[in-house]
Amino acid sequence: MVTTHVFIAVSLDGYIARQDGDIEWLLQRDDPTEDHGYVAFIADKDWIVMGRGSYEKVLTFDEWPYDRPVLVLSRQLTDTPVPEKLKGKVQFSCRTPGEVLADLAAQNARRVYIDGGQVIQSFLREGLVADIVITTVPVLLGSGKPLFGSLTGDIDLTLLSSRSFPSGLVQSHYKLRS
Repeated sequence: MVTTHVFIAVSLDGYIARQDGDIEWLLQRDDPTEDHGYVAFIADKDWIVMGRGSYEKVLTFDEWPYDRPVLVLSRQLTDTPVPEKLKGKVQFSCRTPGEVLADLAAQNARRVYIDGGQVIQSFLREGLVADIVITTVPVLLGSGKPLFGSLTGDIDLTLLSSRSFPSGLVQSHYKLRS
Protein backbone atom coordinates (compact mmCIF):
# COMPACT_ATOMS: atom_id res chain seq x y z
CA MET A 1 0.00 0.00 0.00
CA VAL A 2 1.23 3.47 -0.89
CA THR A 3 1.12 6.13 1.82
CA THR A 4 1.45 9.85 1.23
CA HIS A 5 3.20 12.36 3.44
CA VAL A 6 3.32 16.16 3.52
CA PHE A 7 6.27 18.35 4.61
CA ILE A 8 5.59 22.03 4.06
CA ALA A 9 6.12 25.52 5.45
CA VAL A 10 3.32 28.00 5.96
CA SER A 11 3.02 31.59 7.15
CA LEU A 12 1.32 32.12 10.49
CA ASP A 13 -1.83 33.14 8.60
CA GLY A 14 -1.87 29.94 6.54
CA TYR A 15 -0.22 30.78 3.20
CA ILE A 16 2.41 28.72 1.39
CA ALA A 17 3.27 31.44 -1.12
CA ARG A 18 2.29 34.92 -2.14
CA GLN A 19 -0.42 35.12 -4.81
CA ASP A 20 2.26 35.36 -7.54
CA GLY A 21 4.03 32.24 -6.19
CA ASP A 22 6.82 34.18 -4.46
CA ILE A 23 8.38 32.38 -1.47
CA GLU A 24 11.14 34.87 -0.67
CA TRP A 25 9.46 35.50 2.71
CA LEU A 26 10.24 31.85 3.52
CA LEU A 27 13.74 31.67 2.05
CA GLN A 28 14.94 34.77 3.90
CA ARG A 29 13.86 33.26 7.24
CA ASP A 30 15.45 29.84 6.67
CA ASP A 31 18.35 29.42 9.09
CA PRO A 32 20.85 26.97 7.55
CA THR A 33 22.20 26.15 11.02
CA GLU A 34 18.83 24.65 12.03
CA ASP A 35 17.88 21.11 11.08
CA HIS A 36 14.18 21.23 10.29
CA GLY A 37 14.13 17.52 9.49
CA TYR A 38 13.70 17.54 5.72
CA VAL A 39 16.64 15.19 5.06
CA ALA A 40 15.27 12.65 7.53
CA PHE A 41 11.75 13.12 6.12
CA ILE A 42 12.71 12.55 2.47
CA ALA A 43 15.07 9.63 3.20
CA ASP A 44 12.39 6.94 2.96
CA LYS A 45 10.26 8.44 0.18
CA ASP A 46 10.19 6.70 -3.21
CA TRP A 47 8.46 9.42 -5.23
CA ILE A 48 7.55 13.09 -5.05
CA VAL A 49 4.16 14.20 -6.37
CA MET A 50 3.71 17.94 -6.82
CA GLY A 51 1.54 20.43 -8.62
CA ARG A 52 2.44 22.64 -11.55
CA GLY A 53 2.97 25.71 -9.37
CA SER A 54 5.51 23.93 -7.18
CA TYR A 55 7.22 22.47 -10.23
CA GLU A 56 7.49 25.88 -11.91
CA LYS A 57 8.90 27.37 -8.68
CA VAL A 58 11.51 24.59 -8.42
CA LEU A 59 12.52 25.25 -12.04
CA THR A 60 13.69 28.73 -10.92
CA PHE A 61 16.20 27.23 -8.47
CA ASP A 62 19.87 27.09 -9.49
CA GLU A 63 19.78 23.30 -9.72
CA TRP A 64 17.20 20.51 -9.62
CA PRO A 65 16.99 19.63 -5.90
CA TYR A 66 15.50 16.13 -6.05
CA ASP A 67 17.18 12.74 -6.36
CA ARG A 68 13.86 10.90 -6.49
CA PRO A 69 11.46 10.68 -9.40
CA VAL A 70 8.94 13.53 -9.54
CA LEU A 71 5.41 13.30 -10.86
CA VAL A 72 3.86 16.67 -11.67
CA LEU A 73 0.07 16.73 -11.63
CA SER A 74 -1.12 19.24 -14.19
CA ARG A 75 -3.77 19.36 -16.87
CA GLN A 76 -1.78 22.08 -18.67
CA LEU A 77 1.53 20.21 -18.80
CA THR A 78 0.24 16.70 -19.56
CA ASP A 79 0.78 16.92 -23.32
CA THR A 80 4.00 18.94 -23.19
CA PRO A 81 7.42 17.33 -23.36
CA VAL A 82 9.58 17.10 -20.25
CA PRO A 83 12.58 19.46 -20.55
CA GLU A 84 15.65 17.61 -21.84
CA LYS A 85 17.65 18.17 -18.62
CA LEU A 86 14.83 16.56 -16.58
CA LYS A 87 14.16 13.48 -18.74
CA GLY A 88 14.14 10.41 -16.52
CA LYS A 89 13.59 12.64 -13.46
CA VAL A 90 10.15 14.16 -14.11
CA GLN A 91 6.86 12.93 -15.51
CA PHE A 92 3.62 14.84 -16.12
CA SER A 93 0.16 13.46 -15.40
CA CYS A 94 -3.42 14.67 -15.15
CA ARG A 95 -4.69 11.62 -13.24
CA THR A 96 -6.65 11.80 -10.00
CA PRO A 97 -4.96 11.23 -6.63
CA GLY A 98 -6.40 7.71 -6.38
CA GLU A 99 -5.26 6.84 -9.90
CA VAL A 100 -1.81 8.25 -9.20
CA LEU A 101 -1.42 6.08 -6.11
CA ALA A 102 -2.56 3.00 -8.05
CA ASP A 103 0.02 3.80 -10.76
CA LEU A 104 2.76 4.26 -8.17
CA ALA A 105 1.78 1.07 -6.34
CA ALA A 106 2.18 -0.79 -9.64
CA GLN A 107 5.76 0.54 -9.68
CA ASN A 108 6.34 -0.75 -6.13
CA ALA A 109 6.29 2.71 -4.54
CA ARG A 110 5.60 2.66 -0.81
CA ARG A 111 5.95 6.19 0.55
CA VAL A 112 5.28 9.37 -1.43
CA TYR A 113 6.02 13.00 -0.61
CA ILE A 114 3.10 15.24 -1.63
CA ASP A 115 3.90 18.91 -2.30
CA GLY A 116 1.96 21.95 -3.48
CA GLY A 117 -1.18 23.51 -2.07
CA GLN A 118 -3.72 22.28 -4.60
CA VAL A 119 -2.22 18.78 -4.76
CA ILE A 120 -2.19 18.51 -0.97
CA GLN A 121 -5.80 19.73 -0.89
CA SER A 122 -6.90 17.17 -3.50
CA PHE A 123 -5.24 14.28 -1.66
CA LEU A 124 -6.75 15.46 1.64
CA ARG A 125 -10.24 15.67 0.12
CA GLU A 126 -9.91 12.04 -0.97
CA GLY A 127 -8.60 10.93 2.44
CA LEU A 128 -5.24 9.94 0.97
CA VAL A 129 -2.79 11.69 3.31
CA ALA A 130 -1.19 9.73 6.17
CA ASP A 131 0.55 12.57 7.97
CA ILE A 132 1.51 16.22 7.69
CA VAL A 133 4.60 18.05 8.95
CA ILE A 134 3.88 21.79 8.95
CA THR A 135 6.56 24.33 9.77
CA THR A 136 4.96 27.63 10.71
CA VAL A 137 6.99 30.71 9.87
CA PRO A 138 6.41 33.73 12.16
CA VAL A 139 5.24 36.12 9.47
CA LEU A 140 1.80 37.38 8.44
CA LEU A 141 1.38 37.74 4.68
CA GLY A 142 -2.21 38.93 4.65
CA SER A 143 -2.99 37.11 1.41
CA GLY A 144 -1.54 34.50 -0.88
CA LYS A 145 -1.95 30.84 -1.76
CA PRO A 146 -3.52 29.00 1.15
CA LEU A 147 -2.28 25.61 2.29
CA PHE A 148 -5.82 24.41 2.97
CA GLY A 149 -8.89 25.05 0.87
CA SER A 150 -12.56 24.40 1.42
CA LEU A 151 -13.57 20.94 2.56
CA THR A 152 -16.79 18.97 2.46
CA GLY A 153 -16.26 17.90 6.07
CA ASP A 154 -13.87 18.08 8.98
CA ILE A 155 -10.55 16.30 8.80
CA ASP A 156 -9.50 15.23 12.28
CA LEU A 157 -5.81 15.21 13.14
CA THR A 158 -3.76 13.86 16.01
CA LEU A 159 -0.71 15.85 17.07
CA LEU A 160 2.31 13.54 17.13
CA SER A 161 4.94 16.13 18.03
CA SER A 162 5.68 19.82 18.08
CA ARG A 163 8.95 21.69 18.43
CA SER A 164 10.19 25.21 18.15
CA PHE A 165 13.45 26.54 16.78
CA PRO A 166 15.62 29.49 17.88
CA SER A 167 14.69 31.26 14.61
CA GLY A 168 11.04 31.31 15.74
CA LEU A 169 9.82 28.57 13.41
CA VAL A 170 7.43 26.07 14.97
CA GLN A 171 7.06 22.62 13.48
CA SER A 172 4.10 20.34 14.15
CA HIS A 173 3.66 16.76 12.99
CA TYR A 174 0.10 15.49 12.64
CA LYS A 175 -1.35 12.11 11.80
CA LEU A 176 -4.69 12.06 10.05
CA ARG A 177 -7.37 10.10 11.88
CA SER A 178 -9.32 7.68 9.80
